[in-house]
Amino acid sequence: MIVIPAIDLKNGCCVRLEQGLMEKDTVFNEDPGAQAAEWQRQGGELLHIVDLDGAFAGEPKNRAAIESIVKNVTIPTQLGGGIRDIATIESYFSLGIGRAIIGTAAQRNPDLVKEACALFPGRIVVGIDAKDGMVAVQGWAEVTGITATELAKKFEGYGVSAIIYTDISRDGMMQGPNIAATKALAEAISIPVIASGGLSSLKDIENLMAIESSGVTGVITGKAIYSGAINLAEAIALTKK
Repeated sequence: MIVIPAIDLKNGCCVRLEQGLMEKDTVFNEDPGAQAAEWQRQGGELLHIVDLDGAFAGEPKNRAAIESIVKNVTIPTQLGGGIRDIATIESYFSLGIGRAIIGTAAQRNPDLVKEACALFPGRIVVGIDAKDGMVAVQGWAEVTGITATELAKKFEGYGVSAIIYTDISRDGMMQGPNIAATKALAEAISIPVIASGGLSSLKDIENLMAIESSGVTGVITGKAIYSGAINLAEAIALTKK
């Protein structure tokens, strides 16, 4: 299992939200490039970047900050937020981003995922965010009538590298990830699942490692490592045991 540090961008700064609410943000660092370099220094092997403004606007909004991040690290990166077409994916890849995360557009336009996977093998990830098990889109502002598992199953055979599954009710709340829902999703599909939302302790990582055999291959952490509740280097060391 891989522990993936997160950088969420709002107005060019590294922030964390509570339950996806833009008005409930905390700024942790005004220099995203420096923050990215720090997560790499602590042993991060993959960096998760979210353009929060882009997710709400439906188009890229933090390009300068993203460029700064890419220039300051040598580890692979994955980026989501506001990716709605192939041109945007190509633009980010030209900057040096490693993997593109398609979220809202995956629910609204599954053919985009299929096309992107064909054009960029191994470089497309789907982000599925759920509230009470139902998929939420457009920066989590809109809850749909489809379950996370129903949506994930649509992408079987497309060539998706991973599904990032976020339980919105736990995101930024540090109450622990939704182990049961994450396990159920991973067991329902053949695509690897990355857990996101709620990580608060090394015990949470141990709980996720216990369901690794179900297909859970990674976990994203943001607020826990920014606040010091989890030491990133210790978390990574735990997964290497």
